[in-house]
Amino acid sequence: MNNFPVQDSFVIICPGIHESQLTQNFLEGLHRSETSNLSSRWREKVLIFPTQDYPAYSGVHILEFLQLHTSQLTAPVVFISFSAGVAGAIVAAWEWQRLGREVRAFIAIDGWGVPLYGDFLIHRLSHDYFTHWSSALLGAGDDSFYADPPIEHLDLWRSPDVCKGWWVHPATVGIAEQRTFTTAAQFITQVLHRYIGDSTD
Repeated sequence: MNNFPVQDSFVIICPGIHESQLTQNFLEGLHRSETSNLSSRWREKVLIFPTQDYPAYSGVHILEFLQLHTSQLTAPVVFISFSAGVAGAIVAAWEWQRLGREVRAFIAIDGWGVPLYGDFLIHRLSHDYFTHWSSALLGAGDDSFYADPPIEHLDLWRSPDVCKGWWVHPATVGIAEQRTFTTAAQFITQVLHRYIGDSTD
């Protein structure tokens, strides 16, 4: 699970403060996504930060976990973080890059109140429009998603495949912001395909 090819991206999941079963539900929701082509090869690239052992918001512990569990330290990494885990993950991402390693992308799920910036692509997901709008004031990032109708905070992590809402494509020169109706799981899996390479076995 930890010995990936040097140029192959891997994914670190940084949960929030909640039961560990919700993180398993999150991963299962991604795999149930109708548009998901994520293969068993992708699943082998996943590392889950053990929040039952360390604080979810501790960037130092997340960084140490990465260093301990990745033998190929030059491999690019994609962060997927939730709630309090967003605070720890963004610090770990900054440090990982400062050490000369590549952060390919950062996906923040309901990281309300956490400033997000960095020399890597950032995607936000929010459980309602207010969280989406107010979080953007601290760093809008690239493509983002918000639930519509609004859902409960934990439901966004527990059941991303049934969370419907808007994929917001950022405005570019001469083109206004565009939106696509989809699910949180579809948004995440499509974004991941940009960064984790070949999705076939």
